[in-house]
Amino acid sequence: MEFHNVQKQWEPEEPRYLEFPCLPVGAVRDGKPALNRFSSTLTKDHDYPAAQAMLYAAGVPDERSMKKAPHVGIASVWWEGNPCNTHLLELGKTVKDAVMKQDMLAWQYNTIGVSDAITMGNEGMRFSLQTREIIADSIETTTSAQYHDACVAIPGCDKNMPGCIMGFARHNRPSCMVYGGTIMPGYSNLLRKPINIATALEAHGAYLFDTLANPDNPSQSKDDLLVDIERHACPGAGACGGMYTANTMAAAIEALGLSLPGSSSTPATSPAKMRECAKVAEAIRTCMEQNILPRDLLTKRSFENAMVMMMALGGSTNGVLHLLAMAGTAGVALTLDDFQRVSRKIPFIANLAPSGKYYMADLYEIGGVPSVMKLLVAAELLDGGIPTVMGKTLAENIETWPSLPQGNEIIRNLDNPIKKTGHIEILRGNLAPGGSVAKITGKEGLRFTGEARVFDKEHQLSAALNAGRIPRNQNLVLIVRYEGPKGGPGMPEQLKASAVIMGAKLTNVALVTDGRYSGASHGFIVGHVVPEAAVGGPIAVVKDGDVVTIDAENNRIDMGVSDEEVEERLKQWKRPKRMVTRGTLAKYEALVGDASHGAMTDLF
Repeated sequence: MEFHNVQKQWEPEEPRYLEFPCLPVGAVRDGKPALNRFSSTLTKDHDYPAAQAMLYAAGVPDERSMKKAPHVGIASVWWEGNPCNTHLLELGKTVKDAVMKQDMLAWQYNTIGVSDAITMGNEGMRFSLQTREIIADSIETTTSAQYHDACVAIPGCDKNMPGCIMGFARHNRPSCMVYGGTIMPGYSNLLRKPINIATALEAHGAYLFDTLANPDNPSQSKDDLLVDIERHACPGAGACGGMYTANTMAAAIEALGLSLPGSSSTPATSPAKMRECAKVAEAIRTCMEQNILPRDLLTKRSFENAMVMMMALGGSTNGVLHLLAMAGTAGVALTLDDFQRVSRKIPFIANLAPSGKYYMADLYEIGGVPSVMKLLVAAELLDGGIPTVMGKTLAENIETWPSLPQGNEIIRNLDNPIKKTGHIEILRGNLAPGGSVAKITGKEGLRFTGEARVFDKEHQLSAALNAGRIPRNQNLVLIVRYEGPKGGPGMPEQLKASAVIMGAKLTNVALVTDGRYSGASHGFIVGHVVPEAAVGGPIAVVKDGDVVTIDAENNRIDMGVSDEEVEERLKQWKRPKRMVTRGTLAKYEALVGDASHGAMTDLF
């Protein structure tokens, strides 16, 4: 059967953003690039006296600074009410002070964001993925409109980071990212062990299925236990602590060369993070002096590195979505097949949550991401020759970094991996002709067959789980549809459902969706099904009782229905009424593309 996707597809071409040419006068000074080559449009001579008047009022101290000092934007994704982001304003102030000491002008601003953990499982999650585009829009807009010469971005939560890099790629001026940092592990006083945000979600599943218990105190009230977990899972500032999406993207971006060495693994509350903020001023000046631009660093070679890090560390399926979007924004040809190719050759070696025992803060204590990079460069699995924001190659950046200690339990030796190949599998078949993304660590097996149980929205599945209507005595493939980029709208994460399944120990269940998962999700899960249900993909016509097979060995996902039957069902299918017709989500739905191309909005 040849499936004709009714969704508009984009033909890759060179992205064209509004370019601001450097001024011929003053663009070079003393044989070197003028660091204020963009801001001088406004500040040289008196062509824009109102602009200069406003800049004096905003804090430019004197005429010399007005005429000579370059302008650096400090874009933090700061807001209160989310531990991933609540400290970013203070990090931004440290960056600003360091930039000013470099005899440059620094202008702080912030973008919006959404807390994934707070919105998980409720309608607020529909707004999450679109923040990636709004963050990119904000950084592109402020940098370009204000004629900033360079940009330092300080993201925290997971959509923040790809949004910042996409903004960099659009304005293409010297730029560097400072990751807000990982949270420290929490600690349950009652369970007497480290816990994290995923513990709270999985404990909810155990609570619903009445299996939540304290092994050291069986008489402990399950309500008291859940309150203790909720109270202590997140001890302070920083992004979710496992190899979830935030840490996945931070490590990938460090492998792209767009952040300082160690940025992705340095905890948010450590003194080292503040030292990094002070050092970034030197890096951004180096980028300006050497004219190192984001699109010079965002290449097929560097994206290969990002994928290698993602596979070795067991990163989030969201990494596929975000790397595709970052590459698409920069005009780099990256496809789902690239992820499968890299997954086949890179061993999974990190014993990190959600499938493992340890957290990013633990990895930091034994050398952090640069030490993992050092291992992979030595094995010729990672390209150490790519350029970076430091003005050096990646290999030069990590040369003096310590090697991982022998016998550590966090990062396995390459000859003794957790899995000989990567955990990301790209599946295609009559259920997902345009592709889907599975996260399969091997602990769950490589093949699953079960009867479909179909839910048209995540809340329907959540209600079934809450009511205990998912049995343990038969293999089931739970289908959650109409949750894709357009159908959601917003492609919400479904960690709440996947965590309940894990917490309840429903090992007889696999989960398939045209939506996506949190980096904290694990189990036999498949997401990003393309075409999605809302545009008439085959997932829209799966019926209860259809036999669905997920085969990671052959990269297939199929329902046991003939091509003729699928076509007949599709002829009878009618798209449900749109959930949203106005506002930001309606605009997002109108513009967004499919997940196999990164769910982008700016190429349509």
